Amino acid sequence: MSVAKRYHSLYVLFAIIVIFSTITRTILLIKALPNLDLSPFLLLKIYGVGFFFDCVTYSYFAIPFALVAVLLPDKVFNGRWFRPVVWVVGFVLTYLMLFNTVAEYTFFDEFGTRYNFIAIDYLIYTTEVIRNIRESYPVNGILAALFLLNIGVFTLVKKRLNRSFASTSTLGKRLRAGLLFAILPVMSYLCVDLSLTNISPNNYADELAGNGIYNLVAAFRNNELDYNRFYVSRDDKLILARLRGLLTEKNNHLASSDTRDITRIIQHPGQERHLNIIVIVEESLSAEYLGAFGNTKGLTPNLDKLADESLFFTHLYATGTRTVRGLEAITLSIPPLPGTSIVKRPGNENFFSWGSVMKAKGYDNKFIYAGHGYFDNMNYFFANNGFSTIDRLNFAKDEVTFSNAWGVCDEDLFGKVISEADKSHKERRPFFSMVMTTSNHRPFTYPDGKIDIPSKTGRDGGVKYADYAIGRLLTEARKHPWFNDTVFVIVADHCAGSARKIALPVKNYEIPLFIYAPGRIKPQKIDRMLSQIDIAPTVLGLLNFSYTTRFAGKNIMNMADGEERAFISTYQKLGFIKGDKLLVLGPQKETGFYSFSRQDGATTQIPPQEGLLLDGLGYYQGMNYVYKNRLNRLNN
Repeated sequence: MSVAKRYHSLYVLFAIIVIFSTITRTILLIKALPNLDLSPFLLLKIYGVGFFFDCVTYSYFAIPFALVAVLLPDKVFNGRWFRPVVWVVGFVLTYLMLFNTVAEYTFFDEFGTRYNFIAIDYLIYTTEVIRNIRESYPVNGILAALFLLNIGVFTLVKKRLNRSFASTSTLGKRLRAGLLFAILPVMSYLCVDLSLTNISPNNYADELAGNGIYNLVAAFRNNELDYNRFYVSRDDKLILARLRGLLTEKNNHLASSDTRDITRIIQHPGQERHLNIIVIVEESLSAEYLGAFGNTKGLTPNLDKLADESLFFTHLYATGTRTVRGLEAITLSIPPLPGTSIVKRPGNENFFSWGSVMKAKGYDNKFIYAGHGYFDNMNYFFANNGFSTIDRLNFAKDEVTFSNAWGVCDEDLFGKVISEADKSHKERRPFFSMVMTTSNHRPFTYPDGKIDIPSKTGRDGGVKYADYAIGRLLTEARKHPWFNDTVFVIVADHCAGSARKIALPVKNYEIPLFIYAPGRIKPQKIDRMLSQIDIAPTVLGLLNFSYTTRFAGKNIMNMADGEERAFISTYQKLGFIKGDKLLVLGPQKETGFYSFSRQDGATTQIPPQEGLLLDGLGYYQGMNYVYKNRLNRLNN
């Protein structure tokens, strides 16, 4: 027998990877058909580029199998005991590939993408994620069905694996034959990246052209992207000058002539109003679910009523698609930098933040979370940026009536918010509470009998229960002596979903913002565009605070007409909105220029706009420079 016989198992592995990947791609293609303008040429590119990435994935998969084929002597490789080992490994591998097909479909169904950095988070925070999956899907039944199906699949594979045995070879021959398996992964590592999946303007087509397993590894490698290496840039001095100009506004001036310094002095005439602030950051509350934005299902009666009693902002855009991205924007007032949120990065202590401003004013700052604050590094971030932290571990037994994988229900969370407000009020301290909810999240479970939609039946129920809990919070808060001196800020952390044909569908990033303080802040509907990074400066302006700032956000109430802008992003794509124009920056130094409709989000490509590009770079490249050089830290 020739040495090639020994490598037959690697050919079987190749077939397993390619066949399962093609099946998965086809299933996802069928799922995505309503969002694809499919043509024979696009279909060819999807499967052609997809096959290429399947081969690249195989080159990495094959490494340990190739090492075994090269290093094991014939006596061991052809021995009786080795065959059962190979069978067990083969059975596990085919089972995992079947499981991956189901997992990819589930992930694609929820996020509209292949695996990305969200999947990396899910691998890290296994306790919450596994509980969430078990509460959302019939996991045991699925696993059992896959096991039974795999018996049939492996029967076919086993016959072909058996052809690998009884070969004769020498180490030298095996090394020469195995050289290809050493070259392929090296070449793949050096020459291949995800940008090769950009085969069309349609985001779904790009996702289908990839390979989920490859994407998972790529996301792990690229959780933080170096801006200057991957994105279009200009001279730092030019960009920082642009940024300083963009940050000027009414009632502020730059603190120094240092061209790198974005520090400004905010001055408001008159007395400051040291009102309490409770910021409710609502999980996944897209504007599209609210009656105030045109939804006809009646899911948000309390928020719809609040729209007439608050400062109600109708064109607020979320900076990203993850909770930590929203918390980053609201707390630090910084545009989204490529990669993962600052909340999760090392060295995220001592930023100039909303918390640091309030702490300097004598406020009792608290971050209150329904779940376990180690998730997404939230407790560490807030504890090191001006807040004390309260999470699931700080709830007494009698404070919890219902909980699921992500934490206590919103009613229980808001009960804790009120009790903590009572403590601060008793100590005669103004309080600032940043509150993160969890009920409007899969598996969408909540206490029975609260609303007319049964628990665990989908997003509509999650939204309606979240609205119900907010109504209860405000009703209960009115009974407390601090209510009349409190500003309630209600905003979403991010939208419920942003998967569409284009990478950054502007309309999908719209979220609501209410600033509610009866007798303190006059109700008004504000249609001007703003970003999550503008919330802190706007609220501070409403309190008439004077302070020194390093925020990139601005007070929307002080912006001149035409100055409004917003930021949207995935972990790789960066969007800058100004007027009806959208600039998109990509990680292969790509730029895209579009016009869009605020009414329906329809997007049209337009010629390059130099002014729009420089403004976008002013914020993205400029604030990346500020971040990297620690110029928005408290010790600078």
